[in-house]
Amino acid sequence: MTEARREATVPDNGEALDLSLSATLPRRQVVLTMAGVMLAIFLASLDQTIVSTAMPRIITDLGGLDRFTWVVTAYLVASTTAVPIVGKLSDIYGRKSFYIAGIAVFLTGSVLAGQSQTMNQLIAFRAVQGLGGGVMMAIALVSIADLFPPSERGKYQGIVAAVFGLSSIIGPTLGGFITDALSWHWIFYVNLPIGVPIIAVFIRWFPNVKPARSERHIDFMGMALLVLAVVPLLVGLSWGGVQFGWASPQVILAMSVSAAAAVALIFVELRVADPIMPLSIYRDRVVSVSLLVIFLTGFGMFGGIVFIPLFFQGVLGASATSSGSFLTPMMLGIVVGAASSGQALSRFGGHYRLQGLIALSIMGAGMLLISLMSHETSYARATLNIVVMGLGLGMTFPVYTIAVQNAVSHNVVGAATSATQFYRSIGGTLGLAVLGSVMTNRFVAAVDGAIPESVTSVVPPEIIARLKDNPQALIDPSATAALEASLGRLGPDGAATAQRLLQALRESLASAIGDVFVVALAVLVLAFAATLLLRELPLRGRATSPRQATPPAREAGDGD
Repeated sequence: MTEARREATVPDNGEALDLSLSATLPRRQVVLTMAGVMLAIFLASLDQTIVSTAMPRIITDLGGLDRFTWVVTAYLVASTTAVPIVGKLSDIYGRKSFYIAGIAVFLTGSVLAGQSQTMNQLIAFRAVQGLGGGVMMAIALVSIADLFPPSERGKYQGIVAAVFGLSSIIGPTLGGFITDALSWHWIFYVNLPIGVPIIAVFIRWFPNVKPARSERHIDFMGMALLVLAVVPLLVGLSWGGVQFGWASPQVILAMSVSAAAAVALIFVELRVADPIMPLSIYRDRVVSVSLLVIFLTGFGMFGGIVFIPLFFQGVLGASATSSGSFLTPMMLGIVVGAASSGQALSRFGGHYRLQGLIALSIMGAGMLLISLMSHETSYARATLNIVVMGLGLGMTFPVYTIAVQNAVSHNVVGAATSATQFYRSIGGTLGLAVLGSVMTNRFVAAVDGAIPESVTSVVPPEIIARLKDNPQALIDPSATAALEASLGRLGPDGAATAQRLLQALRESLASAIGDVFVVALAVLVLAFAATLLLRELPLRGRATSPRQATPPAREAGDGD
């Protein structure tokens, strides 16, 4: 009997049993399974960043400038929606088949995206990719919960977070290289030579953990309502303040549908026998507090990733290419923070409340330093500040996931673990919407007070109004040159007037981005206060209960 056919059964009860399949499976199987999981995580997370540097070429070929943000949004919406559904279904039917199917869907979406002939096709196929990517990300962390007991999961969760951070570093550079050397189509095709071998490894080696259930009920109504709650919410947040105003009928309708579906979802999930999103897990204070903190840190995380390059480019005058590269130190900080935090959890007794407070303090210190930056801040100082924030952010990744997994029984560990990813994505999307609105409003207000009277008296009001709406002259060298040429026609002082205007814009943008991080810091203070309420349970070790999964028989030649 091969490993591919071996099955372990999980008792279907409410007890917090700890499967430690790493103690019962051959070491080679554990190593190959973990290697496949890491590669799958790398693929799914890489595809969220590799597209960014290829977008100018894609727009040139396909057009659709008005829809280019949906190339990213479609992936995010699809993956976020898939995570809680697949997490629960894997609790019912096991992980292996879903994982393999998720990779296959992801690769199918990759091929179709690479063959896109229009922007609408690319957006649709990116959604297919997102479905597969969501499945891959959802089951990755749950797989670690299957393989290792809570006392050992920290170091592996830290490695997972480090792989995610590494992909964020490699993605933009790799995307640019492939686009220049081959074509933008190959940023999608490159998934195939990695993804196909992963499927082969998983078919052969991935442990087929299944619950010991005689009856299985699928909550179809809950799944439908979850989709209706999540998709309009993410779409509305993406629309608000960008394509439509926050008070527009489109945004109000999307938010209303989401709110109504969320209320109906709660009503249904409290009454069905096997809910797709079991609300019972929220009764545990460890779970509810951890998910709240994950939501709040996601709020700040996505904001940092978006607004930091804008600061480097718009305030400090870095080029578009180099401003993106300045994120690399922050991502390296995330990698180091995640790996070290995970190791500390496993080595020093799993004090996740203490580690959470330390991580949030470091992240908050970084945000405070960033909020104090101005147009006079040096590159070195700015880089140091974002490294501090990245280090603290990385440290939070394994802490709260381990806390959640340690608090729930194994029969809902898939749903609980996927909830951590779900709330981080929702928090990040909400953070982008709120912080983007803060930056826009604060920038307009700051410009009104920063432009000297000597400038407003000679520069046409329509030019200033246009710059307040879109300060492109700070970011695009051609727009800067056009502004300087336009104001140069005003007379001999035209060039000096243009420089004073640009300086006022830089100061205003720096002030607005500082306000963004003040808001993010306030949210982080809430996360710190919530962590103080976190009840610290000892991390469970390897279970010795006879009801634990039956070890599969070893084949001749299986190594330890």
